Amino acid sequence: MTTPTTTTTTTTTAATFTAPPVTLARVRLGAGGPLSDVRVEKGLVTAVYPAGGAPRAPGERLDLDGRTLLPGLWDAHVHMVQWAGVRRRLDLSGAGSARAAADAAGRRAVALPPGEILVGYGFRDGLWPDTPGKELLDAVAGDRPVLLISADLHCAWLNSAALAALGHGDHPTGLLREGAGMRATADLTAVSDEVTDRWVHEACAAAAARGVTGVIDFEYADNITHWTRRARTAPMPLRVAASIWLPHLDAAIERGLRTGQVLDTPGGLLQVGPFKLLTDGSLNTRTALCHDAYPGLDPGTPGAHGLEEVSPADLVALLRHASCHGIQPAVHAIGDRANEMALDAFEAVRCHGRVEHGQLLATKDIPRFAELGVTVGVQPTHAVDDRDVADRHWSGRTHRAYAFADLLRAGAVLELGSDAPVAPLDPWLTIASAVARTDGEREPFHPEQRIPVADALAGSTRGRRLIRVGDPADLVVTDADPLDADARTLREMPVHATMLAGAWTHRGPS
Repeated sequence: MTTPTTTTTTTTTAATFTAPPVTLARVRLGAGGPLSDVRVEKGLVTAVYPAGGAPRAPGERLDLDGRTLLPGLWDAHVHMVQWAGVRRRLDLSGAGSARAAADAAGRRAVALPPGEILVGYGFRDGLWPDTPGKELLDAVAGDRPVLLISADLHCAWLNSAALAALGHGDHPTGLLREGAGMRATADLTAVSDEVTDRWVHEACAAAAARGVTGVIDFEYADNITHWTRRARTAPMPLRVAASIWLPHLDAAIERGLRTGQVLDTPGGLLQVGPFKLLTDGSLNTRTALCHDAYPGLDPGTPGAHGLEEVSPADLVALLRHASCHGIQPAVHAIGDRANEMALDAFEAVRCHGRVEHGQLLATKDIPRFAELGVTVGVQPTHAVDDRDVADRHWSGRTHRAYAFADLLRAGAVLELGSDAPVAPLDPWLTIASAVARTDGEREPFHPEQRIPVADALAGSTRGRRLIRVGDPADLVVTDADPLDADARTLREMPVHATMLAGAWTHRGPS
């Protein structure tokens, strides 16, 4: 008999496992790995044998015919309710001008029932030749409320009827940026908890079909409360780390919640995520906080360098307040000045945490992430989608934008995500963007910042490069080995099956 690989590693999750045991036979153990048999029981990987060496045991024996077994994939940055709703909204990602976006909204308005709000998403006005304004939407939609959400989620474009519904009837332009736009989006797109939860569950199931076993949810909401309700209502197809926003921070502290803590919900799949806070805005909205002024703006005028959402002193105070109670910060920083400010705050407080996005970095700041133990949550598809906007508004600086290879060389820990709905919740699209820096239609954008497939996979699996005995059985089976795949195959990676805590959440034909 072949002796299995064993270890005394134990899981730290509080999950309750009810899935029947299974032997995954003739599967490649990791990208480029050997053919193996893998035994899964009680939600854990309990044994690994050379192919054909697993003894007969209770439960299913599934011959995977040489497919590749990988650790389950995580999307380290999603806005789940927004992503769940986006598939029901007007897609404006192809609009090349404010007029084109308004005309598309007008055509959709005709088909909607009277009084129903028209919601669109995905517009990118950073390169538009004209300026969006409420009058354009009033002309095509009349009294019907219209809400159009930018691709980066940092701007909302409303018509007069929608503004009036929010009590902003006297707003001069209908463009609400940053916090005002996020609040408008939350208020105008609100549906019942029952409907929202159904949409979210459908979106999670679709993510599982792409190999996702976990997400960090940065929805602008009371995420602990909402995900607790969802977990107690229906089985969860993903692990969720639910972030905490400032309005809910003190309540979380009073409850004694700590980042990474598994909450008492069925399956133990819900955990406390980080404390999310913003230092600046976004590139497309020209509110990312930068050392250099945006082109065409007087450096001495307000907003010429972007938006400072929080002062350096307040940022330090907030990081200290959260971290001393065991809640790790996740600091949104896109511009180079914002990233410097975030790193300065981490250095002052000396706590672990995350910087979300890290899109434009001063060269001197790149080594500081590793030096300070700060994880960088990056979204590689943004480097592909925003390259033209970056070339215009960060002209001369794009060699240090989306600097994934430089960060890895400096020892930083990267975690990859989509920022869905800014990009699709599909980890293979994310991985392919990190590896190729192109969608396949154009030359790579700064190819020197491409990263190897193995590192992109590690950034999508919370650092799990290997599958070992004692690991939670969060696994994905692919029809192709990612190490042998070209960029197109990576983007379209055929996922055969996904397993969460030993239970199938997606399974293709045998």
